[in-house]
Amino acid sequence: MNLFARPRLLSGFILAACLSLPPGPASAGLFDRLFASEPPLQVEVADPYIELHTGAGRGFPIFHVEERGARIEILKRKTDWFKVRTRKGREGWVAREQLQRTLTASGEPTEIRDATLKEFAFYRFEFGAMGGVFDNNDIMTVYGGFAFTPNLSLELSASERFSDFSSAEMANLGLLIHPFPGWRVSPFFTVGTGIIRTRLKPILGQGEQRDDQLGHVGAGLRVYLTRRFIFRAQYKNYVIFRDTNDNKEINEWQAGLSVFF
Repeated sequence: MNLFARPRLLSGFILAACLSLPPGPASAGLFDRLFASEPPLQVEVADPYIELHTGAGRGFPIFHVEERGARIEILKRKTDWFKVRTRKGREGWVAREQLQRTLTASGEPTEIRDATLKEFAFYRFEFGAMGGVFDNNDIMTVYGGFAFTPNLSLELSASERFSDFSSAEMANLGLLIHPFPGWRVSPFFTVGTGIIRTRLKPILGQGEQRDDQLGHVGAGLRVYLTRRFIFRAQYKNYVIFRDTNDNKEINEWQAGLSVFF
């Protein structure tokens, strides 16, 4: 039975899988506070002063200085820059090396941890690139994903396939299910749909372009490497729906690297 020919069964499978997933593990710390609904963490300036930039980078100008003893709230993080808010409501960006010399409410130095395996268990954004084989032809893919929960994420990808006689571009939207997000080697399952545009290379001055809808199911592994880096390998089975009702089934294998935030 062709799974894509039974949309009701497919949607029922997705719903049942989502409802049966266990809740993701919780973790604590500065990293998690920046993505949770908890009140912002307050720290005290211990250096003679701390500099607030208009943006997350040294190329942005300093527009305000808070002196020793002032308390600031940490709102969010972007790589090694932190958005903070002063008692008077001014918001700006502080470099990591200055922020880690502030003090917590208990008088201890503020600890700034990099992403670890705990953060890998649940993050909001993932961006990456992969390469592999699509129907015995080379393929390259870039993608971005957003996680709703530790167990459920949405992903948009763009791919290009290369061959001697034709080329193809694909855009896919997929739903990913992560049954064990806290594992260092974490499996996932995916189902989705998209569009493929195939261009036949000209023969005797003539070429052809065709747009078709496609659907996929698949599975893969995410492997946490270090800091924010992930190795990812996956398999997808595609069905290309043609106007002639001559649907084509294609297998794809890809692997690559990604980063998460």
